Amino acid sequence: MQKLDFVYQARAGRVIFGPGSLGHLEREVLNLKSERALILCSAEQKQTGEAVAARLGSRAAAVFDRAVMHVPVELAKEARALARELHADCAIAVGGGSTVGLGKAIALESDLPILAIPTTYAGSEMTPIFGITEAGLKRTGVDLRVLPKTVIYDPTLTTSLPVEMSVTSGINAIAHAAEGLYSKDANPVTSLMAEEGIAALVRAIPGIVAEPADIEARSHALYGAWLCGTVLGSVGMALHHKLCHTLGGSFNLPHAQTHTIVLSHALAYNRDAAPEAMKRIARALGSEDAAVGLYQLAKKNGAPTALKDIGMRAEDVEKAADIAIANSYWNPRPVEREAIFALLRDAYEGVAPR
Repeated sequence: MQKLDFVYQARAGRVIFGPGSLGHLEREVLNLKSERALILCSAEQKQTGEAVAARLGSRAAAVFDRAVMHVPVELAKEARALARELHADCAIAVGGGSTVGLGKAIALESDLPILAIPTTYAGSEMTPIFGITEAGLKRTGVDLRVLPKTVIYDPTLTTSLPVEMSVTSGINAIAHAAEGLYSKDANPVTSLMAEEGIAALVRAIPGIVAEPADIEARSHALYGAWLCGTVLGSVGMALHHKLCHTLGGSFNLPHAQTHTIVLSHALAYNRDAAPEAMKRIARALGSEDAAVGLYQLAKKNGAPTALKDIGMRAEDVEKAADIAIANSYWNPRPVEREAIFALLRDAYEGVAPR
C-alpha cells in the first residue's frame, strides 16, 4: 500500500454548473453583495457581453469589450480606471482566458470581486494565477485576490465556440492536468481531478468536432475544463507552461494553439523523469504513450501541430530557448538549453514527439 504524505490546499469559490445556469446571474451578483457590475469581454464576444448586461438591466454599469490576449498592462489600467469612474462594485468576465485575465488584473489592485462566465475551456477562472504583459515580457504571479468569487458554467454559451478553437481550448485545459500530475506539489486529490479532467475532455472533443451543438459533449468539455483548471490553481506547473508563457508573451502567439502544439513535446521531454504521471495521462487518453496520444488527439481533430503555422518565425526558435532557460524553475527533468532548443525546433516543424 502506497504511503500517503501530502499537502492539499483548497481554493474558495462558488460554482454554478449546467445548461441554462446563466439564468441565475442576478442572484449570484446579489450574493456578492454587489449592485453595479462592469461587464468585461473581447470584441468577438461583444454580443454575449451585451446580452449579459441586458439580463442585469440597471445593475449593469457598462460593457468593456476590449479584452485581448496576454493582458497588456495599459489595458488593465484603463479598465480599472473605468470601474472606478462608474462606481462599479464587481466585474463580470464573460469569455475565455483573456477576459478572465483582464478581470484578474482589475482585482489585483482593487477590491472588486470577480464573477466569471467562461465560454471556452481555458480554466483560468479556477486559479489565483495572473499574467500581465509589459514591454514585451509577460509577468505571471499568484495572488488569492484575483481568484473569481463565483463561476457560472453554462455549456450552452460554448456552442458558438468554433470547432478548432474548441479543440485547442480543450487541449490547453488538458495541459493543466498533465503538468499537475507530475507537479512537485501533486497530491492524491488533485491527481484524481487531473485524470478525470483529461478523460472528460478526451470524451468530449471528438463529439464537438462531429456535432458542435452537442450539449452533452459541450457539458463534458466544460466539466473537464473545470477540473483541469482546479488542478492548475492548486499545484505548481513546470516546463510546458513556462515555454508557452515565453512563446505567448514574447512572440505574441495565440494562447490555446501554442499550448496545443507544445504539450506533446513537453510530455516527451519529461517522459522518463515522471513515469507514473505519464501512465495516468496515457490511461486518460486511451493511449499507450502520453506524448504520442496527445499529438494524435490534436492531429485527428484538426488542431495545429506546428508553431510555424501559427505565426512563429524560424529565427525566433533560438531566442525562445534562451528566454525559457533565463530563470530557473522546477521541472521533473533538468532544463537544459540544447534539449529545450531541440524541443522547440520539433514543435516549430510540427513533427511527432520523439
